[in-house]
Amino acid sequence: MSEAEGTEEPYAGQGRRPAPGRLLATALLWWSKALLWWSDVLLRRSEILHRRSDSLRRRSDAARLRAEAVLRTKEGPVAGRLFGPLGAALQHLRPFSIKTKLGTLVVVSVFITTGLMTIAVRTETELRFITVFSMIATLLITQFVAHSLTAPLDEMNTVARSISHGDYTSRVRGADRRDELGDLAQTINRMADDLEAQDLQRKELVANVSHELRTPIAGLRAVLENVVDGVSAADPETMRIALKQTERLGRLVETLLDLSRLDNGVVPLRRRRFEVWPYLSGVLKEANMVSSARAGISSGSGTHTRTDVHLHLDVWPPELTAHADPERIHQVVANLIDNAVKHSPPHGRVTVKARRGDYPESLDLEVLDEGPGIPQSEWHRVFERFNRGGVVAPHGPGSDGGTGLGLAIARWAVDLHGGRIRVAESQRGCRIQVTLPGLPPLTG
Repeated sequence: MSEAEGTEEPYAGQGRRPAPGRLLATALLWWSKALLWWSDVLLRRSEILHRRSDSLRRRSDAARLRAEAVLRTKEGPVAGRLFGPLGAALQHLRPFSIKTKLGTLVVVSVFITTGLMTIAVRTETELRFITVFSMIATLLITQFVAHSLTAPLDEMNTVARSISHGDYTSRVRGADRRDELGDLAQTINRMADDLEAQDLQRKELVANVSHELRTPIAGLRAVLENVVDGVSAADPETMRIALKQTERLGRLVETLLDLSRLDNGVVPLRRRRFEVWPYLSGVLKEANMVSSARAGISSGSGTHTRTDVHLHLDVWPPELTAHADPERIHQVVANLIDNAVKHSPPHGRVTVKARRGDYPESLDLEVLDEGPGIPQSEWHRVFERFNRGGVVAPHGPGSDGGTGLGLAIARWAVDLHGGRIRVAESQRGCRIQVTLPGLPPLTG
């Protein structure tokens, strides 16, 4: 036999290793067959479970009807213990939460991959194309979900950076989302609202304090310049005017310090039991003495402190007692009386009324004047700092209206006690009510 005849054509693939792609395709094929076999097993088991579930459903319907009957006829701790944990768990289930979205992404990805592998097995399509297609589909879905999660976070990061630089007008969109990102957006927006309000209050406070300090300083400077230039002599009347401006400046500084202490919470409450009648009587006498002293200082200066207003005290029952910090309550009553006197008509009357509250040692106070009153549209701004609102100008000769901080201090002192201060309806004048809680009720 010749050499040509002895030469045989080698078998295709003989002596070669299978390609890696063919191995991957073979592995995926066997994996898909295993999934199909397992799906058949699950299908047969599901038919068995379906028949059993029909029986269980009928039993559960009967049990549900019995439970509803029990709940309708008897509501007690037993029902709460039985259905409380389930209800609490259901309340925490959020169908639109991020966890639910991620779980849905995993399920959809597995479903797409399994479906494509099933199609490949039945249509004899090469698995490498199916694998590439399934990976592309999974990546597209993942990218879509990831963008929906990261885009709000990027926006929140931008807004937070703007807020840290002092721009409190920025807000996060998408606060109406029904997932954790929506909750976070609402929290950031509420924080921005609070910071914007505080920044506005700070700017208003600086402007108002500057204005209030400038007025007495300008008056004092004018008086001293006249004395230095020889325009006026340093007689008692001129010095009295300078002293009045100095005292006004000192009162403003003391008021600001009191308000700062209240804001910082460094003013401790020293509660004790005291009799209301002698206590309030002393506060009213002190208010009369202060008014008389101020009137003596300001006589001849062109402005006068009100001394024509009558203060009336009404306490019932006479043996009424209260449990509070007397020093802080003195601030409340003194500021309310001062505000009422400034806005009273000539020879008007200011009434301070005290009654027993709803709890032991609690107290209901009321200060009523005969002035023009406060428009109802301004009630919510009465206790703001430096607010003089829509109130008619104070009555009486030379009334300057004060600093606008007295009612703010009264509100903070009441808040320290956990009480309440408000403007109430009145047929005439302004009526401010204060409720102090006293001792908490005993619970057995």
